[in-house]
Amino acid sequence: MNDPTTILLEIVKLTLPAIIVFATAYNILKSYLNKQYQMKLLETKNSLKSTSLPLKLQAYERLSLLCERIIPGNLLLRIKSPGMTVEDLHMALLVAVQQEFDHNISQQVYVSDNLWSIIKQARQHTINLISACAAELNQSDNCSKLSELLLEEYDNMGEKPLDTAQKAIRREAGLLL
Repeated sequence: MNDPTTILLEIVKLTLPAIIVFATAYNILKSYLNKQYQMKLLETKNSLKSTSLPLKLQAYERLSLLCERIIPGNLLLRIKSPGMTVEDLHMALLVAVQQEFDHNISQQVYVSDNLWSIIKQARQHTINLISACAAELNQSDNCSKLSELLLEEYDNMGEKPLDTAQKAIRREAGLLL
């Protein structure tokens, strides 16, 4: 009975079932833990989504408001006051556009790079329009001349960058819902 082959055969008879049981238990446990991990991951994603969705929607609202507030006609209603010169109004309009942009700059975290680029281009176009109109006039003239020219130039524009930005905001926000 002390034959080495018999001893080896006894060891194999005892260890082989143990290895099979271990492998089966390992695979079942691994599968169970993977499913638990996937469920936790899904719960976390859903929780983050429910937290971040309102923030993203708020960002789209604020950026839409930014675009509305820097439309030249809306700027003029808020900024223009009697006694201003072209130079005074020009500077006040540029400051107002930049302040609106600066106030909303943190919203870029919640929107796509493409949308943020469109908004920056719209802001820059508005600044360029204001400066170009002011450059055509005598800086000491009454601000009414700048107001009229600015409104006329804006109205005569074909595709308005601020309208394009508003459309891009609505399109991207619509993808979330």
